[in-house]
Amino acid sequence: MGMIKDEPHICPQCDTNENSIRIRLQPHTRGVVCIVAKYFYSSFPVVFMIINPKIFKNIIFAVYFLVTALPAQDLEDLSFGNENSLDIATWNIEWFPKNNQITVNYVTDIITLLDLDVLAIQELDDTDMFEQMLDSLTAYTGYYESNWFAGLAYIYKTETVEINDIYEIYITSEYWNAFPRSPMVMDFNFMGENYFIINNHFKCCGDNILDYDDSSDEENRRYTAINLLKEYIDNNLSNNNVIVLGDLNDDIAEAPPNNVFQEVLDDSTHYRFADLEIAQGNSSEWSFPNWPSHLDHILITDELFNDPNNSSVETIKIDEYLDGGWNEYDQNISDHRPVAIKFLFNFGPFYDLNDDGIINEDDFLILLSFVINDDELIDLADYNFDSLVDISDLLLLSDYLQD
Repeated sequence: MGMIKDEPHICPQCDTNENSIRIRLQPHTRGVVCIVAKYFYSSFPVVFMIINPKIFKNIIFAVYFLVTALPAQDLEDLSFGNENSLDIATWNIEWFPKNNQITVNYVTDIITLLDLDVLAIQELDDTDMFEQMLDSLTAYTGYYESNWFAGLAYIYKTETVEINDIYEIYITSEYWNAFPRSPMVMDFNFMGENYFIINNHFKCCGDNILDYDDSSDEENRRYTAINLLKEYIDNNLSNNNVIVLGDLNDDIAEAPPNNVFQEVLDDSTHYRFADLEIAQGNSSEWSFPNWPSHLDHILITDELFNDPNNSSVETIKIDEYLDGGWNEYDQNISDHRPVAIKFLFNFGPFYDLNDDGIINEDDFLILLSFVINDDELIDLADYNFDSLVDISDLLLLSDYLQD
């Protein structure tokens, strides 16, 4: 790890026997390490040499996880979204509410903790209880109206998501075979950018064999559905930020010729399944553990490819945050886990208000003066895109500086 320029000190609480922790460090961090070393004393033999005090906190956390058993997670530890990203999830919620009011209580807490901007839902059943839940989710509202209601719905954060339109496609009878539930499109703005989400719940079941000659074959129906969606996007939204998601009821990692998504996978210039690595990976990360299989997917168009470091996707394993594990989750919430994607926004250039190449307290003071003086430079400092320069923008910049 390199050498320390300053004369290192050995924490006096530590000795050199085989059961102790011995940490070399800068002089000004010595007191903190004494406490940590004493706390972990005789737990595990570890030796660290710290080069930079800025990484000291990370080292302490590393020691903690090395020498102690991981504490049990509980639901309050669940999280996903934040203010610097667009956070979207798909969730087959299994004929909500699966266990009546108990389910409503669970899901209310889960949505609040996940802090998503948009949640696309499949298998909404009781709209009255859905409305009741929305009433308690003060930061959110929802939508489920349909020409032929089939359980698709959205829940979205009113402060961050500006709805332009919500509508269905492929609603006429010739498409009912491919789409037993018409795809539901949300056209919305987020931080000044336009997006389209297409929520789906494809036909289930089948024999894992794609029969191109049988229109009633379940795999054929899913094959037709995904290619109709591709056709719709190619013809109508070819230059837009599009996210296709939902319970697509098939495996995107399946080998050809039985992969119903193959034509979309082959068009990798324009389309990408953000969760493909999950589908190709360990079954512990899959969205439908009872089979097990990974059925819930997020497909994005090339407008959203950008730097892969600016987005991430994961299966949110809520069951691991419950005392009763999967059994508690399956009994009271759903048989599917949510799959979520995060698009990160780099606010660095926007936060550099004095254009000196450094984001620091000087920029904060400039923004503070904007707020105090009610400055109208909205385009320059309106970080949350609400057409105001106010304390909300100050908080965003403050969070950025602290991070």
